[in-house]
Amino acid sequence: MPIKPAPVPTVPAHMLPQRTPVQLLTVARRGLAEAARTSPDGLRYAAAHLAALRAAAALLASRARPVPTRRSRVTSVWVLLAGVAPELDEWARFFALTAGKRAAAEAGIPRVVTSREADDLLRAAEEFVLVVEAALSMARAPSLGGGLAA
Repeated sequence: MPIKPAPVPTVPAHMLPQRTPVQLLTVARRGLAEAARTSPDGLRYAAAHLAALRAAAALLASRARPVPTRRSRVTSVWVLLAGVAPELDEWARFFALTAGKRAAAEAGIPRVVTSREADDLLRAAEEFVLVVEAALSMARAPSLGGGLAA
């Protein structure tokens, strides 16, 4: 009996990024470099989280097939990532939990993020980008001057 290939995960068409996975990973790397150079803790935290979001979008762009849907339902990229790449479920849950703090930091709420939390999230985002690159069988994107180690 022939083995059926696994179905391609679907994502609402309006949720898929317009950029290619390579473009998104390049932008994610730029975001990591920007975060590394940013001194306000909240902004460093937010930039690192945004870089992780872009890496997640790269995986969605690569693995998911768009399906037309009504736009009324808002779905987190992290929820979509867990469905498209179940092996990254822990990462998706981690970054979903940090999203509220990112929003507060972006809103300018003082002292919502400590220096340690910003540094920890930056390291996690750097690792996540590497994980996504490996999942997509892509070589690490060239450094964009941020001085990040591979």
